[in-house]
Amino acid sequence: MIIVTSLEMRELDRLTIQKYGIPSLVLMERAGKGVARALLDRFGKIAKGGVLVVAGKGNNGGDGLVVARQLKKKKMPCEVILLARKEELSHDAAENLRAYLKERGKVFEVRQESLALLSQRLKGKKLLVDAILGTGLKEEVRGLYAEAITIMNASGLPVVAVDLPSGLDSDRGKPLGTAIKAEMTVALGYPKLGQVIYPGLSYVGELAVAEIGIHPKAVEEVCPQTELLESKDIRWLIPLREPDTHKGTYGHLLVMAGSRGKTGAAILACRAAMRVGSGLVTLASPRSLNDIFASSLVEVMTEPLKDNSEEELEPLNDQDWHRLLDKKSALLFGPGIGVKDSVRSTLRWLLRNLEIPWVIDADGLNNLAQEVERLRSVRSPPVLTPHPGEMARLIGSDTSKVNHDRVGVARSFAREHRCYVVLKGARTVIATPEGQVFINPTGNPGMASGGMGDALAGILAGLLAQGFLVEEALKLGVFLHGFVADQVARARGEIGLIASDVVEGLPLGLRQLSEGRRQQAQGKM
Repeated sequence: MIIVTSLEMRELDRLTIQKYGIPSLVLMERAGKGVARALLDRFGKIAKGGVLVVAGKGNNGGDGLVVARQLKKKKMPCEVILLARKEELSHDAAENLRAYLKERGKVFEVRQESLALLSQRLKGKKLLVDAILGTGLKEEVRGLYAEAITIMNASGLPVVAVDLPSGLDSDRGKPLGTAIKAEMTVALGYPKLGQVIYPGLSYVGELAVAEIGIHPKAVEEVCPQTELLESKDIRWLIPLREPDTHKGTYGHLLVMAGSRGKTGAAILACRAAMRVGSGLVTLASPRSLNDIFASSLVEVMTEPLKDNSEEELEPLNDQDWHRLLDKKSALLFGPGIGVKDSVRSTLRWLLRNLEIPWVIDADGLNNLAQEVERLRSVRSPPVLTPHPGEMARLIGSDTSKVNHDRVGVARSFAREHRCYVVLKGARTVIATPEGQVFINPTGNPGMASGGMGDALAGILAGLLAQGFLVEEALKLGVFLHGFVADQVARARGEIGLIASDVVEGLPLGLRQLSEGRRQQAQGKM
């Protein structure tokens, strides 16, 4: 699903109106009809008890006036509170006010000094429509609008927001001072970025999309670079296996991971890679830990590497590297490997020489953060899988800056350093070197437990080993990781959900997604 920024949406509107000749009033009419339709589908019975549309003076208010007129035509009791004088309305909003009044609609002008009228008109109503502010808001909401939002939120009535909850930053999803907490939001044309990430999700409620007729050529010209992953698209990435295949068909993953006290990270990553379908997995780790790994990973081959008395990896020479990488189709580097000079030396060699797809995770990222400039000269752009703390170390900042703009940080880092970024967290962000961003909707709070990142790294690397294109591996892997965790949470609950639950659930998760693919294919026949 295409997601747009406020700038992209503004340009889509402009091109549709000015270049492709669709009048702005026509777009507004379609918008209002779409919102009214979605409102009645979701709240039809409630709306019969009375609807109050609270409108601002701009085009968002104009959309709300169309909604009010459409509800009147459906014989729904409806009134409008106008947070402005009639003469202050934008041109299109004024046109739709006149059309609403022709339907004998009631309008009450409310100013700061008459705000009590809003509370008065709320009495006896069953549903509110928020049409105060749209996507153009950049500063904190103050004065009359802020007080109206506070009254609406305190009313206890369900609110349907037109395009965007008033007061919400459309790009970052943060309330600008205060914001409407909607029961449902009807996005116009396309969902806005701030509606599909946190904290915006907490204000949007149920998200619906109203088609308003943005011209397809305008979409081609603007070329929005953000998408929300959806199961109907993800399921087509899962290949249906042919009967005459063997383990060599599905790739050979090399995992370099593990150190004293962190053997579990390597074990989880290897198991996840096998469970997601890798034909072969070899774990290369310190020799002194090999017995632990050999006894725990019966399906995984092990490659004991030279280590010192502190169980730290010794640097490999070129001959060792060529032997280790021979016939491997992908590499996972970093889970539990430690942060040491010897590990950094290993990472430098890989950055200079590696030509197969690879994932850098966990301690691998913490080593990389100390010389991140080396990313700009890699042979094979790696996939980085940081959580916000690791991302902060990579950019030389703090976690608050990362969380302030997760999408922007991931996108700019991937572009600047020619790599792929999977920024983990609620609504994981995938960013490509070309600046494309994918936002993942799956997952739940039960995933806030140790080892989840190691499992994800193994999933992604396991898919790369099978020959998936990098972008497709990331979309499928991240979606699947959260999808399986959601299945486990539904069956057992979120509390106590552990990474091993997700790893063991991967085959069933893949089957469930691919079954959906078959059903979708049959529906198209």
